[in-house]
Amino acid sequence: MISILIANYNNGHFFKDCYDSLLAQTEKKWEAIVIDDCSTDGSVEIIKNLIAEDSRFRFFKNEENIGYQKSLIRGIELSESPIFARLDPDDALKPKAIELSLEAFSNNIEIGMTYTGFIFCDEKLNELKEHHCKQIESLNSDYYGFRGEISHFACFRKEVYNKTTGIDTFIKRAEDKDIYMKMCEIAEVKLIDNPQYLYRIHSGGVSNNKNSEKALFWHWVALIKMAERRNINIEDLFIEHYIPKNKYLQLKDKLTSLKNSRLLKLLYKLGLFKAYKYL
Repeated sequence: MISILIANYNNGHFFKDCYDSLLAQTEKKWEAIVIDDCSTDGSVEIIKNLIAEDSRFRFFKNEENIGYQKSLIRGIELSESPIFARLDPDDALKPKAIELSLEAFSNNIEIGMTYTGFIFCDEKLNELKEHHCKQIESLNSDYYGFRGEISHFACFRKEVYNKTTGIDTFIKRAEDKDIYMKMCEIAEVKLIDNPQYLYRIHSGGVSNNKNSEKALFWHWVALIKMAERRNINIEDLFIEHYIPKNKYLQLKDKLTSLKNSRLLKLLYKLGLFKAYKYL
Protein backbone atom coordinates (compact mmCIF):
# COMPACT_ATOMS: atom_id res chain seq x y z
CA MET A 1 0.00 0.00 0.00
CA ILE A 2 1.22 3.51 -0.82
CA SER A 3 -0.08 7.06 -0.36
CA ILE A 4 0.28 9.35 -3.36
CA LEU A 5 0.42 12.99 -2.25
CA ILE A 6 -0.89 15.62 -4.67
CA ALA A 7 -0.55 19.24 -3.55
CA ASN A 8 -2.48 21.44 -5.96
CA TYR A 9 -2.58 25.16 -6.58
CA ASN A 10 -4.21 26.40 -9.80
CA ASN A 11 -3.33 23.32 -11.83
CA GLY A 12 -6.85 21.96 -12.21
CA HIS A 13 -6.62 22.19 -16.02
CA PHE A 14 -3.81 19.61 -15.95
CA PHE A 15 -5.27 17.28 -13.31
CA LYS A 16 -7.12 14.95 -15.71
CA ASP A 17 -3.80 13.51 -16.98
CA CYS A 18 -2.59 13.03 -13.41
CA TYR A 19 -5.86 11.34 -12.45
CA ASP A 20 -5.93 9.07 -15.52
CA SER A 21 -2.36 7.94 -14.90
CA LEU A 22 -3.29 6.75 -11.41
CA LEU A 23 -6.30 4.83 -12.69
CA ALA A 24 -4.02 3.15 -15.24
CA GLN A 25 -1.59 1.81 -12.63
CA THR A 26 -0.94 -1.91 -12.76
CA GLU A 27 -0.81 -1.85 -8.95
CA LYS A 28 -4.30 -1.08 -7.64
CA LYS A 29 -3.62 -0.84 -3.89
CA TRP A 30 -2.98 2.85 -3.35
CA GLU A 31 -4.60 5.92 -1.92
CA ALA A 32 -4.30 9.43 -3.34
CA ILE A 33 -4.42 12.39 -0.98
CA VAL A 34 -5.24 15.57 -2.86
CA ILE A 35 -4.74 18.85 -1.02
CA ASP A 36 -5.88 22.07 -2.65
CA ASP A 37 -4.12 25.19 -1.40
CA CYS A 38 -6.95 27.69 -1.98
CA SER A 39 -6.86 27.61 -5.78
CA THR A 40 -8.58 30.40 -7.69
CA ASP A 41 -8.91 28.66 -11.08
CA GLY A 42 -11.82 26.31 -10.43
CA SER A 43 -9.51 23.43 -9.45
CA VAL A 44 -11.70 22.31 -6.57
CA GLU A 45 -14.72 21.64 -8.79
CA ILE A 46 -12.63 20.00 -11.51
CA ILE A 47 -10.87 17.66 -9.10
CA LYS A 48 -13.94 16.78 -7.06
CA ASN A 49 -15.91 15.90 -10.18
CA LEU A 50 -13.15 13.60 -11.42
CA ILE A 51 -12.50 11.71 -8.19
CA ALA A 52 -16.09 11.47 -6.94
CA GLU A 53 -16.58 7.82 -7.89
CA ASP A 54 -13.26 6.44 -6.59
CA SER A 55 -12.92 5.97 -2.82
CA ARG A 56 -9.13 5.68 -3.12
CA PHE A 57 -9.02 9.47 -3.55
CA ARG A 58 -9.23 11.65 -0.45
CA PHE A 59 -9.70 15.39 -0.99
CA PHE A 60 -8.80 18.21 1.40
CA LYS A 61 -8.82 21.98 1.00
CA ASN A 62 -6.63 24.24 3.11
CA GLU A 63 -8.48 26.95 5.00
CA GLU A 64 -5.86 29.44 3.83
CA ASN A 65 -3.01 29.40 1.33
CA ILE A 66 -0.08 27.82 3.18
CA GLY A 67 2.26 27.01 0.30
CA TYR A 68 3.44 23.86 -1.43
CA GLN A 69 5.82 22.59 1.25
CA LYS A 70 3.33 22.87 4.12
CA SER A 71 0.65 21.26 1.97
CA LEU A 72 2.97 18.27 1.38
CA ILE A 73 3.63 18.00 5.10
CA ARG A 74 -0.10 17.96 5.74
CA GLY A 75 -0.45 15.19 3.18
CA ILE A 76 2.25 13.11 4.88
CA GLU A 77 0.48 13.53 8.22
CA LEU A 78 -2.82 12.43 6.66
CA SER A 79 -1.33 9.43 4.86
CA GLU A 80 -2.29 5.99 6.14
CA SER A 81 0.32 3.90 4.34
CA PRO A 82 3.87 2.89 5.34
CA ILE A 83 5.13 4.34 2.04
CA PHE A 84 4.32 7.67 0.42
CA ALA A 85 5.25 9.49 -2.77
CA ARG A 86 4.73 12.90 -4.35
CA LEU A 87 2.94 13.41 -7.64
CA ASP A 88 2.45 16.96 -8.86
CA PRO A 89 -0.99 17.69 -10.34
CA ASP A 90 0.49 18.89 -13.64
CA ASP A 91 2.51 15.68 -14.09
CA ALA A 92 1.64 12.00 -14.48
CA LEU A 93 2.97 8.45 -13.98
CA LYS A 94 3.75 5.59 -16.33
CA PRO A 95 1.52 2.54 -15.65
CA LYS A 96 4.11 0.50 -13.71
CA ALA A 97 5.43 3.32 -11.51
CA ILE A 98 3.77 2.18 -8.29
CA GLU A 99 4.20 -1.55 -8.95
CA LEU A 100 7.96 -1.25 -9.55
CA SER A 101 8.44 0.97 -6.50
CA LEU A 102 6.55 -1.26 -4.08
CA GLU A 103 8.34 -4.30 -5.46
CA ALA A 104 11.71 -2.64 -4.74
CA PHE A 105 10.70 -1.88 -1.15
CA SER A 106 9.49 -5.45 -0.68
CA ASN A 107 12.76 -6.90 -1.96
CA ASN A 108 14.99 -4.49 -0.02
CA ILE A 109 13.76 -4.05 3.55
CA GLU A 110 16.79 -1.92 4.47
CA ILE A 111 16.11 0.90 2.00
CA GLY A 112 14.40 4.14 2.92
CA MET A 113 13.70 5.56 -0.52
CA THR A 114 13.30 4.48 -4.15
CA TYR A 115 13.48 6.62 -7.28
CA THR A 116 13.06 5.95 -10.99
CA GLY A 117 14.11 8.87 -13.19
CA PHE A 118 11.69 10.81 -15.35
CA ILE A 119 10.67 11.75 -18.86
CA PHE A 120 10.59 15.35 -20.08
CA CYS A 121 7.24 16.08 -21.75
CA ASP A 122 5.81 19.05 -23.58
CA GLU A 123 2.76 20.94 -22.36
CA LYS A 124 0.46 18.32 -23.88
CA LEU A 125 2.39 15.55 -22.11
CA ASN A 126 4.01 14.23 -25.29
CA GLU A 127 7.22 12.46 -24.29
CA LEU A 128 10.41 14.23 -25.37
CA LYS A 129 13.48 12.85 -23.57
CA GLU A 130 14.28 10.42 -20.79
CA HIS A 131 16.37 11.43 -17.80
CA HIS A 132 18.11 8.52 -16.06
CA CYS A 133 19.18 8.88 -12.46
CA LYS A 134 22.17 7.33 -10.69
CA GLN A 135 22.43 4.76 -7.95
CA ILE A 136 23.76 6.53 -4.85
CA GLU A 137 26.22 4.31 -3.02
CA SER A 138 27.82 6.81 -0.65
CA LEU A 139 27.61 10.42 0.52
CA ASN A 140 29.82 11.81 -2.23
CA SER A 141 29.11 14.61 -4.69
CA ASP A 142 26.65 12.41 -6.61
CA TYR A 143 24.03 12.73 -3.92
CA TYR A 144 24.19 16.54 -4.03
CA GLY A 145 21.93 16.35 -7.09
CA PHE A 146 23.70 18.72 -9.50
CA ARG A 147 22.66 16.61 -12.50
CA GLY A 148 19.45 15.15 -11.11
CA GLU A 149 21.16 11.99 -9.83
CA ILE A 150 18.10 11.51 -7.61
CA SER A 151 14.71 12.61 -8.88
CA HIS A 152 11.12 11.58 -9.59
CA PHE A 153 9.45 9.14 -9.10
CA ALA A 154 10.65 9.14 -5.49
CA CYS A 155 8.91 7.02 -2.85
CA PHE A 156 9.62 7.21 0.88
CA ARG A 157 9.40 4.66 3.67
CA LYS A 158 7.55 6.71 6.28
CA GLU A 159 9.37 5.09 9.20
CA VAL A 160 12.71 6.25 7.77
CA TYR A 161 11.41 9.68 6.72
CA ASN A 162 10.29 10.27 10.32
CA LYS A 163 13.92 9.89 11.46
CA THR A 164 14.86 12.98 9.45
CA THR A 165 13.82 16.56 10.16
CA GLY A 166 11.38 16.19 7.27
CA ILE A 167 10.48 18.63 4.52
CA ASP A 168 11.99 22.05 5.21
CA THR A 169 9.35 24.75 4.73
CA PHE A 170 12.08 27.39 4.45
CA ILE A 171 13.56 25.88 1.28
CA LYS A 172 11.42 26.98 -1.65
CA ARG A 173 11.59 25.22 -5.06
CA ALA A 174 14.23 22.74 -3.85
CA GLU A 175 12.59 20.96 -0.92
CA ASP A 176 12.91 17.76 -2.96
CA LYS A 177 16.73 18.08 -3.22
CA ASP A 178 16.84 18.72 0.53
CA ILE A 179 14.80 15.68 1.54
CA TYR A 180 16.60 13.40 -0.94
CA MET A 181 19.90 14.24 0.76
CA LYS A 182 18.43 13.74 4.21
CA MET A 183 17.09 10.31 3.25
CA CYS A 184 20.48 9.25 1.85
CA GLU A 185 22.09 10.26 5.14
CA ILE A 186 19.73 8.03 7.14
CA ALA A 187 19.38 4.85 5.07
CA GLU A 188 20.20 3.14 1.79
CA VAL A 189 18.31 4.28 -1.29
CA LYS A 190 17.42 2.28 -4.40
CA LEU A 191 17.39 3.34 -8.05
CA ILE A 192 14.85 1.70 -10.33
CA ASP A 193 16.53 2.40 -13.66
CA ASN A 194 13.32 2.69 -15.61
CA PRO A 195 11.93 6.26 -15.87
CA GLN A 196 8.33 6.25 -14.71
CA TYR A 197 7.47 9.90 -14.08
CA LEU A 198 6.10 12.18 -16.81
CA TYR A 199 7.45 15.66 -16.10
CA ARG A 200 5.47 18.33 -17.93
CA ILE A 201 7.35 21.43 -19.08
CA HIS A 202 5.13 24.51 -19.13
CA SER A 203 5.37 28.21 -18.38
CA GLY A 204 3.82 27.88 -14.92
CA GLY A 205 6.24 25.22 -13.65
CA VAL A 206 8.01 26.12 -10.40
CA SER A 207 11.44 25.11 -11.76
CA ASN A 208 11.00 25.89 -15.45
CA ASN A 209 12.05 28.78 -17.66
CA LYS A 210 12.20 32.02 -15.65
CA ASN A 211 12.05 30.07 -12.37
CA SER A 212 15.11 27.89 -13.10
CA GLU A 213 17.59 30.34 -11.55
CA LYS A 214 15.42 30.65 -8.46
CA ALA A 215 15.34 26.85 -8.17
CA LEU A 216 19.15 26.79 -8.44
CA PHE A 217 19.43 29.35 -5.64
CA TRP A 218 17.29 27.24 -3.32
CA HIS A 219 19.25 24.13 -4.28
CA TRP A 220 22.34 25.85 -2.88
CA VAL A 221 20.46 26.78 0.28
CA ALA A 222 19.72 23.05 0.70
CA LEU A 223 23.40 22.24 0.08
CA ILE A 224 24.52 24.74 2.73
CA LYS A 225 22.15 23.17 5.24
CA MET A 226 23.48 19.72 4.31
CA ALA A 227 27.05 20.94 4.88
CA GLU A 228 26.03 22.24 8.30
CA ARG A 229 24.46 18.87 9.21
CA ARG A 230 27.59 16.99 8.17
CA ASN A 231 30.10 19.60 9.33
CA ILE A 232 31.83 19.81 5.94
CA ASN A 233 33.11 22.77 3.92
CA ILE A 234 31.53 23.16 0.47
CA GLU A 235 33.25 26.41 -0.45
CA ASP A 236 35.50 24.66 -2.99
CA LEU A 237 32.45 22.92 -4.43
CA PHE A 238 30.86 26.28 -5.14
CA ILE A 239 34.02 27.63 -6.79
CA GLU A 240 34.24 24.46 -8.89
CA HIS A 241 30.71 24.88 -10.28
CA TYR A 242 30.46 28.65 -10.56
CA ILE A 243 32.87 31.35 -11.77
CA PRO A 244 33.17 34.03 -9.06
CA LYS A 245 31.63 37.34 -10.11
CA ASN A 246 34.94 39.25 -10.09
CA LYS A 247 36.52 36.73 -12.46
CA TYR A 248 33.49 36.89 -14.72
CA LEU A 249 33.75 40.68 -14.87
CA GLN A 250 37.48 40.48 -15.61
CA LEU A 251 36.80 38.06 -18.48
CA LYS A 252 34.01 40.28 -19.79
CA ASP A 253 36.35 43.32 -19.77
CA LYS A 254 38.98 41.41 -21.72
CA LEU A 255 36.45 40.37 -24.37
CA THR A 256 35.26 43.98 -24.67
CA SER A 257 38.85 45.16 -25.19
CA LEU A 258 39.37 42.56 -27.90
CA LYS A 259 36.18 43.59 -29.68
CA ASN A 260 37.34 47.22 -29.69
CA SER A 261 40.82 46.43 -30.99
CA ARG A 262 41.46 48.23 -34.30
CA LEU A 263 44.14 45.72 -35.21
CA LEU A 264 41.82 42.74 -34.80
CA LYS A 265 39.09 44.51 -36.77
CA LEU A 266 41.56 45.11 -39.61
CA LEU A 267 42.77 41.51 -39.55
CA TYR A 268 39.15 40.34 -39.69
CA LYS A 269 38.42 42.52 -42.72
CA LEU A 270 41.52 41.10 -44.42
CA GLY A 271 40.29 37.59 -43.69
CA LEU A 272 43.20 36.86 -41.36
CA PHE A 273 41.21 36.66 -38.08
CA LYS A 274 37.88 34.97 -38.79
CA ALA A 275 37.28 34.22 -35.11
CA TYR A 276 36.62 37.93 -34.47
CA LYS A 277 32.93 37.55 -35.33
CA TYR A 278 32.48 35.11 -32.42
CA LEU A 279 33.81 37.51 -29.79
